[in-house]
Amino acid sequence: MKQKFLFIVLFFLTSNIYSQNKMRTVEELIDINEPGWKIVSEWINTAKNKVEILKADPSKAIDALYKTQVSTRSPMGSIIYNTGGILIDNGWIRILGSGNQKLNRTLPDWNKGKSFSEYGEQPKFLLIADDVIGGFFILNGGEFGEDLGKIFYFSPESLEYEPLGINYSEFLQFCFNTNLEDFYQNKRWKDWKNEVSILDGNKMFSFQPYLWSKEAKGIEDINKIRRKEIPVEEQYFFNLELRERL
Repeated sequence: MKQKFLFIVLFFLTSNIYSQNKMRTVEELIDINEPGWKIVSEWINTAKNKVEILKADPSKAIDALYKTQVSTRSPMGSIIYNTGGILIDNGWIRILGSGNQKLNRTLPDWNKGKSFSEYGEQPKFLLIADDVIGGFFILNGGEFGEDLGKIFYFSPESLEYEPLGINYSEFLQFCFNTNLEDFYQNKRWKDWKNEVSILDGNKMFSFQPYLWSKEAKGIEDINKIRRKEIPVEEQYFFNLELRERL
């Protein structure tokens, strides 16, 4: 009954605010016949990597789903609606959902002002996840050419948008089952699990020298490179600025 009441209240609030964008209602977005969460849950249950599902707040989940305009039949919509986000490998990778105390960023709110200006717009890309060393996983909506629906990695080691050649569902499988030690190639320091597991989901590590620099590339031991915690948003815009300069 409580969830139904929240649904009705948020429906009227959001429909008045965003009606000019002709957005689909939450009722239209929630698929009760073929929910994507059933499939995603099966993937999580058989995952090789450590997966932590963050609890979703019902009102925030409804709001985030509406703002994103993605059906719960899809893996992305199901994650937004059913989770506050997902932490992979002790929080090394953070997959965005509808927000949680551990990961206080929703997918639509995090993207507003970056990939779109107003809710209801068709974004040219979506920031869907990030990692603790300053990397960002991005879903292409046209910003990176005709490779639509594929994931790119904005790498802190190159400041380039590196194509992964996978879609969102395959990205989830990548997070759940890929050997991340191989993917991150010596970018994990001693006792990283303890540091990362208590890291605020709104922060990541900045390195000195920068990972993309010749100086850092000449240092084989990541433990010899200084690091400090900084806000994720600060790192994102700093990466963009550096990319333009370099």
